[in-house]
Order: sequence, then structure tokens, then C-alpha cells
Amino acid sequence: MTFLPIVTRELRVASRRRATYWVRSGSALALIILGVWFFLMMRSAPPHEVALVLFRILAGASVLYCLLSGVRATADCLSEEKREGTLGLLFLTDLKGYDVVFGKLAATSLNAFYGVLAVVPMLAVPLLMGGITLGEFGRMAIVTINALFLSLSIGICVSAFSRSARIASGTTFFLVFLFSALLPAAGALAGFFVKAHSLQFLFLLPSAGFSFYMGFDAPFKAVPRLFWGSCCVIHALAWIFLGLAAFIAPRSWQDKPAGIRGLRWRERWKLWSYGNSAERFAFRTRLLDTSAFYWLAARARLKPAQVWAVLGLLACAWMWGLLKFHRDWLNVGLYFTTAFILNVLLKGWVAAEAGRQLAEDRKRGALELLLSTPLSVREILRGQRLALQRQFLGPLLTVLLIEVVLMLASSKETATQDEIGFMMKTWAAGMLMLVADVIALYWVGVWQAMIAKNPNRAPSATVARVLSNLSAAAMYSSRYSAFVV
Repeated sequence: MTFLPIVTRELRVASRRRATYWVRSGSALALIILGVWFFLMMRSAPPHEVALVLFRILAGASVLYCLLSGVRATADCLSEEKREGTLGLLFLTDLKGYDVVFGKLAATSLNAFYGVLAVVPMLAVPLLMGGITLGEFGRMAIVTINALFLSLSIGICVSAFSRSARIASGTTFFLVFLFSALLPAAGALAGFFVKAHSLQFLFLLPSAGFSFYMGFDAPFKAVPRLFWGSCCVIHALAWIFLGLAAFIAPRSWQDKPAGIRGLRWRERWKLWSYGNSAERFAFRTRLLDTSAFYWLAARARLKPAQVWAVLGLLACAWMWGLLKFHRDWLNVGLYFTTAFILNVLLKGWVAAEAGRQLAEDRKRGALELLLSTPLSVREILRGQRLALQRQFLGPLLTVLLIEVVLMLASSKETATQDEIGFMMKTWAAGMLMLVADVIALYWVGVWQAMIAKNPNRAPSATVARVLSNLSAAAMYSSRYSAFVV
């Protein structure tokens, strides 16, 4: 019997797909456009400074892409097979758990791997300008591949446990965020309150962001073992998740009735999210008076609260930094970084929700029933828009207000009148692009929900089409780019 037969088959199938070749060219082209954009914005700076900023931005974008690849590529690969009832058929053969897991990994992550394979050589371009060493380039290549391997492994492991696409994608994103950001934040808190530096480093080692930071020459030469230790921990975690997926996949494909405890928790979650019968009736009446599809897309009352909760957590983290670092926390670079995080978070969330209801209805076959009712297409789109407006309008206005405050604070940190004017225009352009991108994400998200072959990938396709115009980077493509890094 051929070793890993599913992998062999999937690689042969992928070799005949046109997208396999276009992904490599598209990824390299996107990184080239991003690099040229920043190069033109910083053409008056010294070459070594331009090279340093370009390298950090391009490497950071590559690592971020790798960390999010698991959410898009592998988070729903096994859970989709469960929902369609085909996973059990695979285990009626002589296939083992690792055959199926590695086969699905090869099938779903090949394009992501090819994208990284095309992007990594582009990171060597700043070497020609000076300011970057060969060791930094090599270490960043290791960090990028390592981050991709971890993200894909987490996604396929979560998929082995899950049946719902939304739960699988959300859990994968949470675990990636946990290892990349929450654990380092916990380590920082431990170092601040307990004064235990060894404990702090234990929290930092699983983070790809920490290995990214330690990959640069200055921190690497100071403590090289931390970089290699972080890379080894991340790599080991990836293999642990893969092994867990191979172990659980043959044992989790059967439909199992929920126990009494599971039913109780499910009922509690339903009451918490939708309310009791009286609350549901009042909420349903109010939304149905506006639009029937508005009620269908906005039945979960707590969705706006989830957005506010995330913004509240970010505000707490920002205030913690202010209390810890005092005046050093207030600088132009941090203002731009804060706005960047808020913009990316809001845009990504809008893209995930823009066509979600329509995509789910289309996959279940409920969209045909909707179109057979007196509801017109215009009314359906209006209901979807009102649902998004209910969820994101308040947070969007709050983020714009925060960015206005950060813009005024940035102007006080700037010396000359010309720099103040340039900075005001940059902030205004960023806020304008935030509003424009949110509107575009709504329309493109609805369109992708209707045409995507896999509705679960409609959000990523929406982001690729709307945000590939570098609107997120336009706000930061100025002479202050160095502060962002």
C-alpha cells in the first residue's frame, strides 16, 4: 500500500488546478506592490532605514498571513466531511487517522504553503539596500514557516473535534490568538506583578510574535537561546496538534446524542443569546415590523455586545500600558499602531458577518425558500444591511472618535507645521478608508456569499478582494512607518 495515499492523490489533483499556480504569482505580486508602496512613501529616507522598515513590514505581514491561514484553510476541512457524512466512509477502508489528517492537510494547505514559498524570497530584497543581515533573513524565513505550520495544525486539530464551521473557525482563531497574544500578555502581567522573569519567558515562548521579535540581530545576539527555544516550542506544539488530530479523527465522526449536561448548557446559552420567550417575542416583533430578513439575520441579540466586549478588552490593555509605562506609552508610533489594530479588527469582523446569513441559507437550501416568499431581493439586502448596522454602527463611530482623539494627540507630538498638516491628512485618509472599506465589505461580502463554491471561505475571499488595495496600509505608509514597526 502506498504510504500516505490521500496525500499522493491530493497533490496530483492540486497539480491540475489552475489556482495552484496563480496563488504563487499572486502572493509574490501582492508583496511586491506593498513593498513598492512603502518604498515610494519613504524615498527621501536613507537606504538602510528604508530597508529596515521594508523588511519589518513585509516580514510582519507574512507572519500575520501565516497565523491566519489555519482559520481559512484547515479549520473546516474535517468538520465539513462530518456534516456531509463522508468522513466515516474513509475509515471503512484501511486508512488510518494519520492518513486522513495528512491528506486533508495537503489538500487544504497547499496553496497557503505555495503562497509563503513565493513570499519568502521577496524578503531578501531589502538585503540589497543594506541595513539587513543574512542571518535576519534566514531567521525570519524560519519564523514564517513555523507560524504557518502551527496555524494549519491548530486548524485541523480543532476541525477534528468540531462539526460546526463557525465554531471551528472561531476556536481556531481563538487558539492562534491565545498563543500569539494572550499568553505574552499574561507573561507581561506576571512579570509586572510577580517579578518572575523566568515565568514571563515561559509565556512568551509559544508566541510567533516573540520569535519574530527575537529574530532581529539586536535581541538575537543578546539571548540567542530564546529565539531557538521559541521556534522549538512552536514546532513541537504544531506536531502535538497534528498528533491529536490523527488520534481523534477516527473516533469523532459518529453522531452522538448530547448528554443531560450538554443539553443544559445548550439551553443556557440559548437563553443568554436569544432571551426567554417574552424577550424573544418583544425583540421579534420590533424587528419584524422593520424587515423579516432583518429579524432572521439579527436574532442573536448579543452580537453587538461581543464587539463592545472586544473593544473593552483592548481599552483595558491600552490603559494597562499607560499605567505601566506612563509618559513613554504616549507616542506617535503607538497611536498609529492602535488605530491600525482597531481598523483591521473592525474590517475583518465586518467581512466575516457581511454575507454569513445568506451563505448559510444558501448552503442549507433555505435561500430558495426565502426567494419563494413575497420578500424582494431589495428587502433581503436591506435586512442584511440593518443587521450589520445594528452590530457595527456604534463600534464604528466609537473607533472613528478614538482615531480623532489620537490624531489630535499625534499633532501635539509633531514639531513643524508641515508635519502636522501631513499627519492630519494621513489620519483623515485612514478614517475615510475605514468607512469606505466597511461599505465595500458589505457589498462584496453579499456577492461572495452568493457565488463562492465554499460558502465558509466567502469572508476570506471578501477580504482578499476589498483589502488587497492596501487601504489598511495606506494610513501608515508615511514617514512614520518606522514607529509602527
